[in-house]
Amino acid sequence: MSEALYGRAVGQGRVYQAAGDQHIVEHHHHHPAGPGPMPDSVRVPTVGRTPPALRDRNDVRAALREAVAPGGSGVHVLFGMGGCGKTSIAHALFREVEREQARDCFWVGCADRMTLRSSMLAVAAELGVPEGMIAAAAEGRRPAADLAWAALEGASRPWLLVLDNADAPEILAEGGWLRAARRGTVVVTTRQGTSPVWAGAVRHAVGALPLPDAAQALCDLAPEAGGPEEAREMARRLGCLPLALNLAGTYLAQQVLERWTMSEYCSRLEPDPTGLLDRGARPGAPDGQLAGGTWRLSLDALAAEGLPGAVTLLRLLACWAAEPLPLPLLAAAAGHPATAGVRVEPALRGLLDHSLVALATAPGAGSAEPARCVLAHGVLLDSVAAGTPHGERARLLTTAAELLDAALPAGAGSDGDRATTRLLAPHAAALLKRATVHAEPAEPSGESAGEASGRATGRAADEPGVMDAAEVVRKVLGPVLRVARLAYRAGDWPAALALADAAARTARRVLGERDAVTLEAGLAAGPVLLRLGRYAEGAERLGRVRQGCVEVFGPDDVRTLDAGFELQRLLHRLGRWDEARPLLDEVLAGRALLLGPEHTDTLKARCELLELRAAQGDHAGAEAAAAELVGECERHLGAGHLVTVWARDAYAKELLRQGRAEAAVGLLRSALAGQRAGYGEGHPLVLGVSIALSRALYAFGETSEAVALAREVAEGRAAILGEDHPETAAALAWLDLAADGGDGAIG
Repeated sequence: MSEALYGRAVGQGRVYQAAGDQHIVEHHHHHPAGPGPMPDSVRVPTVGRTPPALRDRNDVRAALREAVAPGGSGVHVLFGMGGCGKTSIAHALFREVEREQARDCFWVGCADRMTLRSSMLAVAAELGVPEGMIAAAAEGRRPAADLAWAALEGASRPWLLVLDNADAPEILAEGGWLRAARRGTVVVTTRQGTSPVWAGAVRHAVGALPLPDAAQALCDLAPEAGGPEEAREMARRLGCLPLALNLAGTYLAQQVLERWTMSEYCSRLEPDPTGLLDRGARPGAPDGQLAGGTWRLSLDALAAEGLPGAVTLLRLLACWAAEPLPLPLLAAAAGHPATAGVRVEPALRGLLDHSLVALATAPGAGSAEPARCVLAHGVLLDSVAAGTPHGERARLLTTAAELLDAALPAGAGSDGDRATTRLLAPHAAALLKRATVHAEPAEPSGESAGEASGRATGRAADEPGVMDAAEVVRKVLGPVLRVARLAYRAGDWPAALALADAAARTARRVLGERDAVTLEAGLAAGPVLLRLGRYAEGAERLGRVRQGCVEVFGPDDVRTLDAGFELQRLLHRLGRWDEARPLLDEVLAGRALLLGPEHTDTLKARCELLELRAAQGDHAGAEAAAAELVGECERHLGAGHLVTVWARDAYAKELLRQGRAEAAVGLLRSALAGQRAGYGEGHPLVLGVSIALSRALYAFGETSEAVALAREVAEGRAAILGEDHPETAAALAWLDLAADGGDGAIG
């Protein structure tokens, strides 16, 4: 009796059973792998959360509407950085055309070859291509792209085809998946705006929203979280980037445990804006829908293209501000030891190709030429900075500080120097902010400055060869204070004070109250407070700084003398002459001893002494002293030096007090020309000589010119310094007096 036969096959397995002899022949045919399963739909856009209403984009939307109008066709490419709203524009067009029922609409994802292939074959199936032909194309027995495009060309109705997320254009080129057709319109969304694949297509750059539209987008999403002004401020803080607006607005609208206003949300953006933004995404959202992940896709693509240096270059850019950065500064990175392995030119080109940065032109002023710059978005830079490893961040921050320092002009005497200073000031502020975050914990700890410094040092000790965070701050503060001094010299006093104050705060927290750099930062604010008319505040702050300098450096140190000089100027303006005079005498004696009697700073102190003596009513020998000082300044510094101009101005004022108006007018005209040459037209310090000249002209009988000049000064000071500034008030009072024909020419 024969035994029972049984077997079981699993999956693709086979079982052969026989009770006698049996011959089995198998033939195996191998075909290329198919495109994978068909997508669930090509009739419905596969997009993330879209805004309730699409704001702005009027020009590109008008061009796209024209392309899908009866008889319209062609290929239109929407390109821009991740999160700028390219897909939202395509989605809005898709829905609009779909509602009008004038065209068949297809949505194809282009994230990878398999998705593109299967989706385009699904389009062919939707257009009536028989199943057998689809299967043959899927199995590689006939050209898939030709089949899909034959179906599109032979369609009975016009159509709209959206190729979304075509961030690797070579995928479209390899199989011939992108073609222009007579029967329909193709809209492509991509980050790669410069690819040769787009030759012949109409390209549309997509960037951030205009501020009013960005604010309205926030109000659309979270109408109860704030009013128009709060929305404008929040939109400005988020750089008007649609992805950031969408995430932030969605989070505010969906809060349950807490209900933040827009202002409260903005106050919580530091120190991790990216992390807070991503709370607005749905759970499990892909990288492309996250502020912290959308640009990772581009960086990964750059690395795959053989440009890993682009990541380092972008991390370096993230040390600075989302403002135009002069290209020569970035070019210098090619020769810096910390970025020696980065091929800056191709790395920058890669960032440009992937829309991570853009080229911009900063307008010049006066004789300054426009500057070619690179520009990156603030949310992108925040995201990249947050993701930079701690040790690499330390190296990049110090590199950024050294590159910034090397790019700074030696002075602010020319239009070009002033234009460069204005361009670099926001980058200095951003660099200081990044260094401060690097040196401090994410959450306030209540620790002292010394403990913070120790903690920063300890954290760096875990990474051999990495500079400790306190030393990073020290390295950054040098160029930041240089920028503050240059901004002061250029007449941009609010920017100078903002930088000096930020530097002082950071230095106190990280380095301590009595560190030399902390005292230097405090000293930098002194002359700015004087020029801004904040005399009492400046005297109180400079008094502390000077006392610190005495304790740390000693009473005869040049830094202590500098602090004393700035302090007495403030005391002078406050009318506290009995305090200012001995302090100035001490400074003058100390500078003469340390620096020499012909040194610029010594001669500056002598100019200040002339002004202070006049304020005190001490005119004995003042004219001879002023004439002597002018001669010494011309001999040691030159006739065009600004200290010589200052001495000439003081001499002219003394002549005016003596009733010698004609001589005073000549000297003041010379001083005014010197001020304009040294500071440039429109500098607020030029107005000080102008008002003295107006008084001298009035005393000399040139009333009309005196009044015209007085009006120019009053209007200029009001515009630059504000209506409440003491010098504006003095100019307005003199204008009223001169215009009324009063007696006030000497004073």
